[in-house]
Amino acid sequence: MSLKLRVASHFSREARLAYGVSLLEGGENAARGFRLLSALATEGVTEAQYQVGRAYLDGTGVPASLPDGAHWMMRAARDGHVKARFSIAILHVLGLPEGIESGAAASPLAVGPGIRKPDFAEGARWARLAAEAGSPDAQALLGYILTNGPEGVADPAAAWSWYEKAAAAGAAQGYLGLAGLRLKGEPDEAQIAQAVHELREATKGGLSSAFHMLGLMHEQGWGVARDLAAAAECYRKAAEKNFPQAQARYGFLLISGVGVARDVHRAETWLRRAALSGETEAAALLGDIYARGGELPPNYLESAKWYRLAADRGHAAAARALGLLFLTGAGVHRDTEEAAKWFRFAAEHGDRTSDADLGNLALMGRGTEGERIELRQRFERAARSGDLVGAFNLGVCHAEGVGTPRDEREAARWLQSAADGVVNAQYWLGRMMIEGRGVETDLAGGCAWLEKAANAGMADAAVLLARLLVSGKAPGGKDHARALDLYHAAASQGHVSAMFSLGALYGGGHDVPEDRHAARLWFERAAARGDALGQLMFGRYLIRGLGGAQDIEAGRGWLERAKAQNVAEAAAELERLGPAGAVERGAGRHGAARRAG
Repeated sequence: MSLKLRVASHFSREARLAYGVSLLEGGENAARGFRLLSALATEGVTEAQYQVGRAYLDGTGVPASLPDGAHWMMRAARDGHVKARFSIAILHVLGLPEGIESGAAASPLAVGPGIRKPDFAEGARWARLAAEAGSPDAQALLGYILTNGPEGVADPAAAWSWYEKAAAAGAAQGYLGLAGLRLKGEPDEAQIAQAVHELREATKGGLSSAFHMLGLMHEQGWGVARDLAAAAECYRKAAEKNFPQAQARYGFLLISGVGVARDVHRAETWLRRAALSGETEAAALLGDIYARGGELPPNYLESAKWYRLAADRGHAAAARALGLLFLTGAGVHRDTEEAAKWFRFAAEHGDRTSDADLGNLALMGRGTEGERIELRQRFERAARSGDLVGAFNLGVCHAEGVGTPRDEREAARWLQSAADGVVNAQYWLGRMMIEGRGVETDLAGGCAWLEKAANAGMADAAVLLARLLVSGKAPGGKDHARALDLYHAAASQGHVSAMFSLGALYGGGHDVPEDRHAARLWFERAAARGDALGQLMFGRYLIRGLGGAQDIEAGRGWLERAKAQNVAEAAAELERLGPAGAVERGAGRHGAARRAG
């Protein structure tokens, strides 16, 4: 600060204002600058009112106070200050404390604590005043309000116009808004390409959300060539600007080693930041990292903490994982009641696997006989109160004799009562009807329940129904095409038996077109997951060169794995192969190993 300005500050309002602003922005004497500006604001100097409002909102030179900041910003806005009008528009969109609009609140004590009242209509009014005065930032804000506001405020056509004005003036938010509008609905290729251009312009202004959106487009190959490295770089830039969704996505890519070198330690850091900012999936991933171990040592206590955070936010898979920790006592005290609570929560929030977890508690034979009886009694209380998951679990207890004598008739009764709402009950009931356990044998009825469970996404039901269709034991006889679809659905969920069965169907001898390449692929997938017959068949395909290149030594290796799992046919194949490993390419049929379906 020059001596001339310091001296002038004692005489001129303008000089006092400039001096106060310089002190406020200088940092070291911010509190003194705030006092000077406060005096000017009280005298009615509009710019000083704006600066005081900003200081309160930012906590510069004075403790932060939303009510006081909004009060002074409102006074400046009413006097026509364009930046103040823009700021007050933002505050209305975010939610102002009640009482600010009347001008009555001059301190936090005058406003109810924590009461925030978003008002898009008022936000639009103030943004429009600033936008019409030529503020590019206000023009972009008005576009945002007209795009995202409630009925009566929203006006997408007008939003276009304001975003265009903001972009023409070089406002990054204007470019971002235009890109967002173009990508709504079903944009054509030209619109998508233009949106990519606008997002790139927006990133020049450092907008974290623009970097995040551009990262998504690079990752998905939408409007640009799919480029995972470029996606990771965009996510990194957005993450460094504290954009939680980008932090979560970048953390995931670091775990996966996709588009960026795998680095679990850095991934943990970014996921932690995202999780603490409210990203539920990031919290669940942190739970996975600590439960799984690897580059980071297993830490079940830490895992339980993050699973709990994600579960409390409604994450079904995290709730189930937390239930498993309570079931095993890893990182938390062993508590089947608490495990059951989280399994139930997960099931209610869409995790199909958890439908059966409560019953599995009993089937695993955990605890003493007294504990199993108590568990069955709790299931019974829940079932009799109308809880369908409780009815399913009670049915399982009766079917398997857990905490009660085995009673398949009673099991079928409870499974029947649960079947309309619990997918696993449909599967169990279907099996029991087909096998005549607890009910009269009813193949058609049992298959109908399996069909329902399979359509709901249960892999085991799809596989069992497919086997019946392959063997011709289903009511309508053989239907290999339908079985193929069912196996594909189950295999997509990682069902190993379905993978093997797809290999068998594609391998020939069935009512679907033979496709040795596809058969080899599915046998390989089953083999890689430890399926003994899959290892046998993949070994045969490699040795004979079926569906791909011949590789006798690799085939021998897979046969050895199958032999180690006591597959007699693998031992016989190895004996025929002999020490030289000489096998005539393509000799004989592939001789599919037999498994139901």
